[in-house]
Amino acid sequence: MNSLRLRLVLWLSLSLGAAWLVAAWFTHIESQEEINQLFDAQLAQSAQVLLETVPHQLHEQMEHGDNEVSVSHEYEQKLAFQIWSGEALLLRSAIAPTKAMASDKEGYSETTINGEALRVLTRWDARHDFMIQVAEPLAKRESLARHITLKMLIPSFIALPVFALLIWLGIGAGLRPLKQLKQEVKQRTANQLVPLAMQGVPEEVVPLVKALNELFARLDSAFESERRFTADAAHELRTPLAALKIQAQVAMRSSDRAERNTALENVLRGVDRAARLVQQLLTLARVDPETAVDSFKQVNLRALAASVMADLEPLAHTKQIELFLEEGQAANVLGDDSQLVLLLRNLLDNAIRYTPAGGLVSVSVSDLNGMHLKIRDTGPGIAEIERDQVLQRFYRITGSGEEGSGLGLSIVKRIADLHGARLELSSNEKGEGLLVQVIWPIT
Repeated sequence: MNSLRLRLVLWLSLSLGAAWLVAAWFTHIESQEEINQLFDAQLAQSAQVLLETVPHQLHEQMEHGDNEVSVSHEYEQKLAFQIWSGEALLLRSAIAPTKAMASDKEGYSETTINGEALRVLTRWDARHDFMIQVAEPLAKRESLARHITLKMLIPSFIALPVFALLIWLGIGAGLRPLKQLKQEVKQRTANQLVPLAMQGVPEEVVPLVKALNELFARLDSAFESERRFTADAAHELRTPLAALKIQAQVAMRSSDRAERNTALENVLRGVDRAARLVQQLLTLARVDPETAVDSFKQVNLRALAASVMADLEPLAHTKQIELFLEEGQAANVLGDDSQLVLLLRNLLDNAIRYTPAGGLVSVSVSDLNGMHLKIRDTGPGIAEIERDQVLQRFYRITGSGEEGSGLGLSIVKRIADLHGARLELSSNEKGEGLLVQVIWPIT
């Protein structure tokens, strides 16, 4: 039952069969109604014929003292009749009972005599002297209605398998584009992510093909990003590892203790730098996949900023930099708190690293035309021409005097994108330095 074709054939065949049964039922009802009308008309005609032909026979029967008559005509085997005068039965057919078959009220009625259902017509002559009752079994009517219905149904049921076969073939022809689509997708290699052709695709399948093309585009973008990331990461790791090897060789060959200690200190600094680079690479790899928006929850951005600032206070204190959180109320955004912590930590870490000793790093959170997170510092700032470049992976500003991997702002940019926020870099309006803004639009 996993076959769409088989399901469609079964449902269509069952629906068609059910429709035929309903039609047969209504046909049976209509046939029975028409048959009743026809047989009632025959009863009326029979009663009229009897009223016109029996009187002279009635006088003969009354003279001989016999109130039973066997009329030799076509109704003899089918109809039962009685002729009454008041409460006296004057004449009856051989199959008619001696009691009245119905009331003396003119018209049609139904009754049961000796376990057999009868349709009775009561009629009076013109002078209202004689009453005649003509009866016919109802079973004959029902049998005829069933016979007519079966005659109509049997060809239909014989044709049902033929219709099922035609439906099977028709659905197979209709599903052929899906088979072609399956073959095209099946024959593709893992790196063949060009869009599927839309030409000749049925209208019902167009949304599926569009969704597949969008998926291929996202996968192609993700694979290309991973290829660039892998190549850049390999390049960036190669340099510090080569420097570590050189410094280690210098320490091994040096006989001067001071020179050896200097080389070992360089090795330690190189290890720290490589460890930080690896940590940032792992962080970037962790936030790079698309994050499900359904897992987002309300996060107090101001409380989160205060927590991260408390963690980085020792680093700021070492450089005699003041960390300042501007006054404000609780400000909630929809997001992932662990990723927003990474965003804040990278922004504040960069601000502290590039701000000279004795400087100021301030943070403000405001809800005005969307949520605004602003981080200001009194460092050298970033030239306008380089503000787009610093958001790219592994880009470092030359001459900054600070060691780094060039991944901090790219991590921030990725997290902001995942949260539907906008990252902006500009000059600090309060003086020299950099102003970083993360802006969530109004929702």
